[in-house]
Order: sequence, then structure tokens, then C-alpha cells
Amino acid sequence: MNYLDCWISSAAALLPQALAGEAELVESLPRPTGSSFAFTATLSGEQEGRFSVVVEESILETPLLGEGVDQRAAWGELLREVAEAAVGELLARTGQKCRVEAFQASPVESQVSRAFLLKNGERAWTLLVRDEVHLANEGVSVQGDERPGVAEAVGSSFEAPAAGRVAGPGMGPGVDLLLDVELEATIRFGCREMPLGEILELGAGDVVQLDRHISDPADLIVGDKIVARGEVVLVNGNFGLRVTEVATPRKRLESIRCLF
Repeated sequence: MNYLDCWISSAAALLPQALAGEAELVESLPRPTGSSFAFTATLSGEQEGRFSVVVEESILETPLLGEGVDQRAAWGELLREVAEAAVGELLARTGQKCRVEAFQASPVESQVSRAFLLKNGERAWTLLVRDEVHLANEGVSVQGDERPGVAEAVGSSFEAPAAGRVAGPGMGPGVDLLLDVELEATIRFGCREMPLGEILELGAGDVVQLDRHISDPADLIVGDKIVARGEVVLVNGNFGLRVTEVATPRKRLESIRCLF
């Protein structure tokens, strides 16, 4: 289990949720069409290095956060969340600690390690990743995809955007003073938007279908942030959550912003 494996797992869970409809992330050979944009995460800790994601620019035509929003910046924020979720999953699965030291827009890499399609109905967009994350004090584990034609196809069809920065918040000093603060944590099984008329008509015995499959993990939420995911269990007759994925400490600290 390495960072790339954890990124794929996190991306498969988070990216489809960001798009309306039955979206899914599947591995494929690259099929570059037109220009693209890229973001790079710099990791430090027990695993360190750079991890870059290239996204087909036509995906910006599908609003991620609604009309009037900088969609490229929104995708940068989403990809940063995926990068940090992968760090949390790496810790949960291997015990190896690392963090996203920086996350920023970057030129499109000429070589890639893996290629994916983010499919949503009849639409599909190419995502390419370049994995240069390795164990600390060891050499770079992956320099590019060895399958013939992958790097060449990417280099000839994608353009590099102007660089900009999407930065995560720093934890800052004095965090230890908050460690005894009690916060309300909520487990979310799923959600659904309903017209007010349907809500007023609800009665005993009615079933409200949520947007989550029974096998999907439940979210542990503090404030308005997902800090962990896991399986719902019974503990002495009460519901509980067996944690399988955790966000980075920095990401978890974001959840208390709106509480003070």
C-alpha cells in the first residue's frame, strides 16, 4: 500500500460525489483531447515527494460549485481535499505519517504514472497522475508510466496553464490550548434535497431514499467538515462508527473554525 493506492481510493470516493449523476472513476489509457490544467501536492514526512494531477479542461464546462464560481479554483480545492484524504488513508492503513506541505497549480507534466477517466453519464474526462512520492531517504519510486505512448500522448495534446496557488490553512501556534475543547460530532449516513411540499407531506411509515449506498462509508462531521469515514457498528446496543479513513490533523482543525 503506497500513497498512489490511497489517492486512487480517495479520488474514487470523493470525485464522483462532486458531480451530479452517477459519476465514477475508472482506470484507462490516456485519451487527451484539447487543453488541460494541473495541480501538484508536495508531501513531507515518512513518505515525501510530489504528486501531480492533470485534468482535462473541458470538465470546467460542468459547474462544480454552481454558476459564477471560479471552477478551476474549485477543482483545485477538491483535488487538495483528495490529496489530504489520501494522506489520512495512508496513515490508517500503514501507520506512515506524512502531510501535504503545499498544494498549488502547476505546469502539465510531460510524463505520467497512471491515467483515469471520470465518467458521468455519456460524458467522460481524462485525469492523469504523476507519482513521485517515495519513502523518506529513498529514491523516487516512480518516474513515469512505462507503457509505450503514454508520455508522448500527453506531451503533444495538453497545454500548461498559468500557475496560481491553492493553499491549505496552517495550524499555527497554540493549538494545544484547544485540545480539551469538547465538540459535537455527527455521523451522516447520507443526504437528499427535497421540495418543501414533500417534507410537509411526510408521514409515519414513509421511506426517504438517501444518496448513499448501504455499503458506502458513513461520514463523521465536526462543524461542517468531514473529519473521518467508517463503518456503522453496534456498541452495547448503541450505534457507533468504526473509523476506516481519517483526514489530516490540519484538515480536522478546519472543522472548528465556525465554532468560535
